[in-house]
Amino acid sequence: MALAALSRLVRIRGGGGFGVITVYSAGLVVPVTAPPIADGAVAVRDGRIMHVGERAWVLRSLSERGIAFDEVRWPGVLTPGLVNAHTHLQYTGMAVVGRGQYTGFDDWVQAFDPVYEAGRDWGADAAAGAEMALRSGTTAVADVVTDPSAASALHDARLHGITYWEVMSWTNTDWARTGRAQVEQALDALPTPPGTGLSPHAPYSLDIEPLLEIPDIVRERGGRIHIHLGEAAFEREIAHEHPQAWHTAGLASFQELREAGFGTSATEFVDQLGVLGPDCHIAHGVYMSARDRAILRERRTTVALCPRSNAVIGLEEPPIAAYLREGSPIAVGTDSLSSSPSLDVLADVAELARIARSQGYTDRDLHTRLLGAATLGGAHAMGIDVGPDRTGYLAVGALADLTFFDVPAGADAIPELVEAGAGRAAATIVSGEVRWARDDLEGASDDR
Repeated sequence: MALAALSRLVRIRGGGGFGVITVYSAGLVVPVTAPPIADGAVAVRDGRIMHVGERAWVLRSLSERGIAFDEVRWPGVLTPGLVNAHTHLQYTGMAVVGRGQYTGFDDWVQAFDPVYEAGRDWGADAAAGAEMALRSGTTAVADVVTDPSAASALHDARLHGITYWEVMSWTNTDWARTGRAQVEQALDALPTPPGTGLSPHAPYSLDIEPLLEIPDIVRERGGRIHIHLGEAAFEREIAHEHPQAWHTAGLASFQELREAGFGTSATEFVDQLGVLGPDCHIAHGVYMSARDRAILRERRTTVALCPRSNAVIGLEEPPIAAYLREGSPIAVGTDSLSSSPSLDVLADVAELARIARSQGYTDRDLHTRLLGAATLGGAHAMGIDVGPDRTGYLAVGALADLTFFDVPAGADAIPELVEAGAGRAAATIVSGEVRWARDDLEGASDDR
């Protein structure tokens, strides 16, 4: 069938029933973990990938085995579904804040707080954000949730990823009295699937005891950790007034550490508390020294870069060229509409490409590295690139999370997708099901 038929498939909420095989073919298929395939195809059965390769080989293999299939053919580009590695879907209705321009984090907070405190239908806003994600080609999301009514957004939208319950503003005393119990209850109440975890907001918004115990709460349940880190300028390392280690000084928080004259960076601070690790990823990573970045690599902790959000808030640009040169694991996030123009991951990818070049990155792998960050990198950040429900790349046995893009399948397809792919998603498929397709799709042909 032609790709125009995707519109009909969306209306019936399907891409083939149980046991039915659909072949999604395109002028260029980009598996991410293998070289791009000109005139490639992906065969899908029961929500999983059963073949990836040249279209002629995939069709011949099925035909020789007497297996019936439908084909959805597209002249453009087919990639794994995009992965938004940091956002807050519940703030989708706060775009009035995100349309502003601020002089720093404190300035942005002054605009954010009154709108947040006025209250909204957080569940409806989160659902609207999930729909926007699908329409931009996103199939998995790291969603940070503050209000219970927004906690089911990924579950209800049948998106992959992790729902993180955000934890902030707990002092050591209040945490011991009621905080831990409240947070454990909130975590256990999150609907699954997808996966769940906790997001200690930032090193400066929690005392030491919650930061020490949150990783244990998550890890004993096999969940994930996500923290804003290196987003505010005062988190970076400064000159020390005291030579002794801060953790022997009896301090209660990162704020007290700063007030006492210690110059330890926020990254070293949370690392000492055991927050970082392969089951944790951070958001932003702007104010990071070479030592901070080395800590992230040593702990196998991915950084989700959100450059458009940083620009709106008035922060510096993330050191993307250094992350790329040093081999740091990176992913891409949009943050929320309260600090970003859209939830289209490829808009942030394009901005990262621009920043990398401005910072002197000239290696020829820039486009493939950034596309990988927006797919497999995000999946890796959340630990969903492995196991039976793996995603983020196109390979046999992985979930059939795919995105068609309206980008010509020529030699410059990947650079064009990275530099100008925002707004050009044509169809989004989650676990083999066509979840969204443009109404105007036409002109593709069934060559079988």
